[in-house]
Amino acid sequence: MNTFEMPFWRDNKVVCGIDEAGRGPLAGPMVVAGVVFPIGYQHSLINDSKQLSEKKRNLLFCEIMRDAVEVIVVVVDEATIDKVNIYQCAKLAMANIAKCSIANAILTDAMPLEVKKDVTSIIKGDTKSISIAAASIIAKVIRDTKMKHLDKLYPEYGFAKHKGYCTKVHLDAIGTYGITPIHRRTFAPVAYHQQSLFTDKG
Repeated sequence: MNTFEMPFWRDNKVVCGIDEAGRGPLAGPMVVAGVVFPIGYQHSLINDSKQLSEKKRNLLFCEIMRDAVEVIVVVVDEATIDKVNIYQCAKLAMANIAKCSIANAILTDAMPLEVKKDVTSIIKGDTKSISIAAASIIAKVIRDTKMKHLDKLYPEYGFAKHKGYCTKVHLDAIGTYGITPIHRRTFAPVAYHQQSLFTDKG
């Protein structure tokens, strides 16, 4: 899992892996994280957050926070996502993390960055780089926790279970209760619901 880190580590360069959670949901923020491990760090259980159970993610979250030299987190709210667009939001957040990090080299999960550092964009990087995988875990756990808190504010929507993604339960709730302040209004199903309301009133 640290194949991409090793060439940098051999040159005594510090590496930051960056990934995001929540690019696709209809509601809630996107969370972007960067993780820097000590040179030569190894951990056999760190993997892409999507391949881990919630229990394992939570345990690894604590271990990553304990072992990492640096962890940077950026939370992008729904209003910013609607204003800028999700791809650019992810790119800007990752670029900001890369610039702020102590790392000499940056590894991203399939996101090219224009920063004055050595950047490697890796397709499915969260399955190939321990630093990116760790960032995916940090981002996922923080976002899921936020969605559980939001579930208490909007209990009808089931955010604690689907985390804002486009499920039948979520779409049915939008149809019944409408959209909330945390919904992304530019995302197709939400935008369609707003347009339908406008048409009906017309």
